[in-house]
Amino acid sequence: MLQTYPGMNPSISEWKGQEITDFQEDLRQRVSANISEKWFYTHIKSSQATLPRIDMLNLLSKYAGYSNWNDFIFKNKETLPATAPGRNANRYFIIIPVLSLVILIILFGLFKLFDTQKYRFCFYDADTREPISGGNVEVALLLDGESPEQHLCGPDGCFTLSTDKSIIRMVVASPYYQTDTIVRTLKKLNHNETITLRANDYALMIHYFSMMKVDDWEKRKTKLNEIIGEDAMICQVFNGREASGMALYNKTEFINKMTMPSGNLKSIEILSSQVKNGKIVVLRFRINEKKK
Repeated sequence: MLQTYPGMNPSISEWKGQEITDFQEDLRQRVSANISEKWFYTHIKSSQATLPRIDMLNLLSKYAGYSNWNDFIFKNKETLPATAPGRNANRYFIIIPVLSLVILIILFGLFKLFDTQKYRFCFYDADTREPISGGNVEVALLLDGESPEQHLCGPDGCFTLSTDKSIIRMVVASPYYQTDTIVRTLKKLNHNETITLRANDYALMIHYFSMMKVDDWEKRKTKLNEIIGEDAMICQVFNGREASGMALYNKTEFINKMTMPSGNLKSIEILSSQVKNGKIVVLRFRINEKKK
């Protein structure tokens, strides 16, 4: 600019009026670029000037005899401040989003931490209202997009769960109770949940038959014939010092074992069973050696 107007004030921040007009004209002739007076006051004369767009920086660099803004930075890096304005601006564009993301992650983590609550689920017999004790209640917690999370209740028929969910779904199974899918809406102010299960009458009946001293074996045989399906798969599981593995029975063999007063099948402990159309179609059991 001083090459065209030698008598011009060398301090650009003090230009005004005609000087700004002369600069606009010279810029237009040399690089075919236009700037408004408002732009000049915003970026040149303001004490808190903001960095111009990169296209304007490129035009001004070309006006000053450089290829573009990067060429200007490279050729003047020894005389410029340690951090060039363009690089500083780019750094802010990177740092601010990253910092915001980190803060959001921390806040989300804190929310999850404080939102997680511990709940206690206890299972009761629907008829007797007594706790289902013995530690044989299994719970499969159903999770979205994941395999079920397995839990085993303690001797008191209860288990604890820490979660931040408001609604949970679980499949509850017990040898002497009907398998059921439970859906619970959790309440932040109530951490104790009571759930009732319906008894599996077929499994209980076989268990009681094995323990009772019955003189009328034919009557017991008739009852067993009514509740066991013709093609039922019956499996005895061995898990002791003398034997391991399993033995399979058909319906007739199992009923004969149950109705012969030999004491061979005393104190049956049901492991699992399936009922279809009012008859047992699958039965897994073992002998409680301590009660024989």
